[in-house]
Amino acid sequence: MNSSATVPSFLENREGFLKRIVERLGRYPSDFQSLHGQIQASAKTTQPRLAAGVLVPLLFAERRTADPGPSGYAFQLLKRSARVSQPGDLSCPGGIIHPRLDPLLGMLLRHGGLPILDGAPRSFATRRGADSARLIASFLANALRESWEEIRLSPCRVRFLGPLPTYTLTLFRRTIFPLVGFVEKPGPLRPNREVERLVEIPLAAFYDADRIGCYRLSSPDPRRPHLGYPLDHPCLIHRNPDGGEEILWGATFQILTQFLEIVLDYRLPAWQKGRVIERTLPPRYLNGSVPP
Repeated sequence: MNSSATVPSFLENREGFLKRIVERLGRYPSDFQSLHGQIQASAKTTQPRLAAGVLVPLLFAERRTADPGPSGYAFQLLKRSARVSQPGDLSCPGGIIHPRLDPLLGMLLRHGGLPILDGAPRSFATRRGADSARLIASFLANALRESWEEIRLSPCRVRFLGPLPTYTLTLFRRTIFPLVGFVEKPGPLRPNREVERLVEIPLAAFYDADRIGCYRLSSPDPRRPHLGYPLDHPCLIHRNPDGGEEILWGATFQILTQFLEIVLDYRLPAWQKGRVIERTLPPRYLNGSVPP
């Protein structure tokens, strides 16, 4: 069993932590422009890649009796429904970029006087150069549009904090462009058919070694050993207020831990020594189990 790390005290400092996020993400190198160029070049090949913007939503959570951990910041994630691919997984809101609509919406974010992309985050984006700033605005518009469609999160309630490095999914031939946003007073959210429910995970949970484990996945089809199953992945075991558990793993886990590494100098403990959770992927894991 690993020993738990000390939770940084400034996670409970609402404005101080926001300032730290903006500074750390603003000064961290962005690969948006280079990866977007590779994706555009792949359009002329037999295996084109897709680009998807996702919003990494941060809430400031007050202390709750259901969770004995400290108050402070939390990630607000979606649990994917059985109607979509990767059912049951936790993810950030987002989706494939619209090549015409999202750049236009991004231009509105940059020049329309909206407070979403303003202040220091806007200054840091501008310093990266005009092309990078346009791409950041386009993917931010992409992520906000998808967040509205999936959970009815109003863009006016989101403050952009900065971009994270991209994350490429080999199996889906897709590259994720993550953008961090602070959601203040999200209001009533209405998940659509793609979302089973919302799950809030405190940042402090990543410092509890008992919650970091090994997610062991097996293939649903033993006739396909070439896939290399079983596969072990680091994961976070989230305990719901009702006593159930959610497993955060895969791309979303990697994106969130990278956020913690950049902003908090976080180091993932030896997850191979943690609790092992075994699962066999459902047969229609890649395309959803319930027809539309």
